[in-house]
Amino acid sequence: MNFKSYLEENSERIDALIATYFKPDTYDDINRYLYEPLAKYSANGGKRHRPLICELACGAVGGNAELVSAAAAAIEHFHTAALIHDDIADESALRRGEACLHISEGEGLAINAGDLALSQVTGSVLADKRLPETLRLRVLEELVRMTTRTIEGQALDIGWARDGRFDLSVEDYLQMAKRKTAYYSGGTPLAVGAIIGGGSEEQIAALREFGMAAGLAFQIQDDLLNLTGERELLGKDYRSDITEGKRTLIAVHALQHSSQKAELISLLASHTTEPERLASAVEIMQAAGSLEFARGYATRLVSAAKTEVVDTLEDNDYTNLLTQMADFFVERIQ
Repeated sequence: MNFKSYLEENSERIDALIATYFKPDTYDDINRYLYEPLAKYSANGGKRHRPLICELACGAVGGNAELVSAAAAAIEHFHTAALIHDDIADESALRRGEACLHISEGEGLAINAGDLALSQVTGSVLADKRLPETLRLRVLEELVRMTTRTIEGQALDIGWARDGRFDLSVEDYLQMAKRKTAYYSGGTPLAVGAIIGGGSEEQIAALREFGMAAGLAFQIQDDLLNLTGERELLGKDYRSDITEGKRTLIAVHALQHSSQKAELISLLASHTTEPERLASAVEIMQAAGSLEFARGYATRLVSAAKTEVVDTLEDNDYTNLLTQMADFFVERIQ
């Protein structure tokens, strides 16, 4: 089995796991205004790679992958909360082809539903009595750290946009993306899986760093797909990073190296949705070598990370799938 097949064959199982956390209340209006819309939004969850790689990390260190279910669900609950709140901050209309929660239910109820999803991050783990108390506490420490780092990254992303900041370096971008994406998309799922699996401190550290590199590469590839993916598949998300003036690695590199910097700033600050102007921004980035720079950076990142992590893990099917994960993150088309 390759990593893509692993995701496809197991995503519905994770969907079912996540759904168990949104049990109907005895009072119907609580279901109408909270549990039902949150469950529907969460069900549109994509490939569910975060909980699934948490399982892989547990197995890679010789542990019982079934024991990570609550912690894996907790990370996915955080993802749900982050998306709900992110959609509001970005004033987005669609999420994976469906109306964002603040569009379908209103901003107040959407914020409230996101808050419930956040409560499940700790609640899921605390309720899992299969794990010893000391182990649950250590997992919670990881999840709290993940939450804090992600919020820090979001603060940078939103703050730079609010203040019209275009004076950023590649290092600035990496500081933001590592915090906003890499912890919860890679580093924490793998570290938590290894912790529950009884991995050594060396294995936990190696998997965390591998996950951070893969998570960062995942974000860079997302940025590339937003600009170069198929318009029919992306829909209204097509080149939305330009419309929203996102400080992606591609944009930051272009602002440092393009001879058309002033024009690019004008396009990024205009919130344009006009196809011709969006295409002009991509052309400027392409001419500056920024798309190729981002592709190369992501590829080198995961290549180095794979080399370091393989030496610390057992040679088994779980490890093989994990190393494929990094390549999948940088090679996926959509």
